[in-house]
Amino acid sequence: MIEDILSQMVLGLVNGAFYALLSLGLAVIFGMLNVVNFSHGALFMMGAFVAWMLLNWLGIGYWWALLLSPLIVGTFGVLLERLMISRLYKLGHLYGMLLTFGLGLIIEGVFRNEFGSSGLPYSPPPEFRALTVDFGFMILPGYRAWVVLASLIVCLATWVVIEKTRLGSYLRAATERAELVQAFGINVPRMITLTYGGGVALAAFAGVLAAPIYSVNPNMGSNFIITVFAVVVIGGMGSILGSVVTGFALGMIEGFARVVYPEASATVVFVIMAVVLLTRPAGLFGRA
Repeated sequence: MIEDILSQMVLGLVNGAFYALLSLGLAVIFGMLNVVNFSHGALFMMGAFVAWMLLNWLGIGYWWALLLSPLIVGTFGVLLERLMISRLYKLGHLYGMLLTFGLGLIIEGVFRNEFGSSGLPYSPPPEFRALTVDFGFMILPGYRAWVVLASLIVCLATWVVIEKTRLGSYLRAATERAELVQAFGINVPRMITLTYGGGVALAAFAGVLAAPIYSVNPNMGSNFIITVFAVVVIGGMGSILGSVVTGFALGMIEGFARVVYPEASATVVFVIMAVVLLTRPAGLFGRA
């Protein structure tokens, strides 16, 4: 029983890695732009499809796709922000939610129309096919261990940039007093645009990591995004640290629930969200 619980919790770390990366991108976008990005799941899916297209159409392998796909999808995000989302900043949250929700449906529809819904295979890199990590109570495939490690590295790097660098201080200041920051000669609109592109690139990076584990299909983002929004709410909207810690923790809690009470594994995150909202509406790491 104990070994089963530990095994599922380790596997839950893999899901937690995707929760952390996706919720991190959402937190960055909400914290800077004050926009709830409902198209985030579609952009995660787009990252996986771009990696698949780079491999099958251009012969570009996994490692280059891990770099190029976030750049390509992030550039697409920059265009979305400049052409559409930037027009909504002075309006209420509802307008941004409706626009990004519609954009997500359009992006998913385009890929579903072009590639169908059955899913496309994407093999893990050859370096990981024979690599395993032996925990004693289970053997974890090497690629899944890499996903957790890569997610931790990217999440930590993003936190350091936002919390410990001059650029991060400009970003944080612009969320509070954009006019004052602009008075010091900083191009706030450009910074906002690049921040949205960076949040989208994080979603695409997660999509490339997910491609060898899940079949590349238009619904892969919608399968994750509802849980990811719950993660963001629990951690605190706009909280970088909250998104990362909560993402990994909830992945492990889901794994624990699969063994102890399987019927609750799909809903345990939302039960926790309800409890957190009742006791701490700003989230575990958020500010009121």
